[in-house]
Amino acid sequence: MKRIFTPWGEIKPSVLIFPVYYLLIIYGIIFFLPFDFFKSFFITEDSFIEWVQFFGYFFAFLMSFILCFFKKNSFSKQRIYWFLLAIFCFCIAGEEISWAERITNIGVDSIKEINLQGETNFHNLKNINNYLHFTFIILGLFFGWAGWKFWPNIEALPSKKYTLFFLIVSAFYFYFDLSWITLGKRIPNHQETIEFLMSSGLFLHCFEYFKKEFLKKFSSKFKQH
Repeated sequence: MKRIFTPWGEIKPSVLIFPVYYLLIIYGIIFFLPFDFFKSFFITEDSFIEWVQFFGYFFAFLMSFILCFFKKNSFSKQRIYWFLLAIFCFCIAGEEISWAERITNIGVDSIKEINLQGETNFHNLKNINNYLHFTFIILGLFFGWAGWKFWPNIEALPSKKYTLFFLIVSAFYFYFDLSWITLGKRIPNHQETIEFLMSSGLFLHCFEYFKKEFLKKFSSKFKQH
């Protein structure tokens, strides 16, 4: 990790601190811009940040899926783990755009009727939506801590350096619901703004391995010639 030099001394983080910079820029600058810039690009439905999330998950899916075929042993555990991550990212990407309903305006009426937002997705179904925040808390802890702590040899799980991309999401939803339980009202609902970190964390993790395997494969072919 890069060293950070401050007037108070030198900081040597063992994790990527992009999420800290991101939050400082969002809530220190963009939040105060005029013409409802923050609301339009980071809060509203189908906002800019929501589409960035989709592309993050979608490209993470593509790279995870391709990494399955880079493994020499067709039945290796690592290949299975990458395949599971690919399925996970594909499902989240699909949910982000209501399985292309937002692009094609074609949906499933039977699902839309029991969906809290009238969309073709599963995370907003009446009996599932109540557990959505808890799911993000668990996923944040899993990808941001438990994965690299207990299963460091599984390549498909993000390494320690990506911790903040996931733990911040987990902390946000924890305090989001805690504020409602203790105060009777929730902190501002900026979930898309925060969830972007999980999407970008998985994208960067997959890109790191994809680049490594891609270069390894093609450099070996180059040497043969």
